[in-house]
Amino acid sequence: MTTTSKSAIREPAAQGGVTDAPLIYFSSVSDNTHRFVRKLATTTARLPLRTSDPTLTALRPYVLVLPTYGGITGKGAVPRQVVKFLNDAGNRSLLRGVIGAGNTNFGETYCLAADIVAAKCNVPVLYRFEVMGTSEDVDRVNQGLEEFWT
Repeated sequence: MTTTSKSAIREPAAQGGVTDAPLIYFSSVSDNTHRFVRKLATTTARLPLRTSDPTLTALRPYVLVLPTYGGITGKGAVPRQVVKFLNDAGNRSLLRGVIGAGNTNFGETYCLAADIVAAKCNVPVLYRFEVMGTSEDVDRVNQGLEEFWT
């Protein structure tokens, strides 16, 4: 089963399966990250909301977009669904960069999950945006991803 979709089409989120999307993301029930990602001009795949659901299997190199959990403490900053996905050695080996979503109200823990994943997987943090991002963030990420993949 292929679970990729053009973000602009706004198809339902993927629930397990395989994907050749160049951008994989996790969004909580708030859908803030999802609202940002669906504005991007690239094919995307969404990690399942529940850890009990099967996770995705990446088939090609990708960039990961994820929010930060844990508020001001930063405890549990990386969502468990992302940990489950990256615990698969194949998925981890195809990760090429990270984009973080966060909330500047949380000070030093702003986009902490992106920093943690990037450090553990030895990939760069490509961009950070707040909550749902702005139209300027969307433009910058679109341009940055285009440059990154060429």
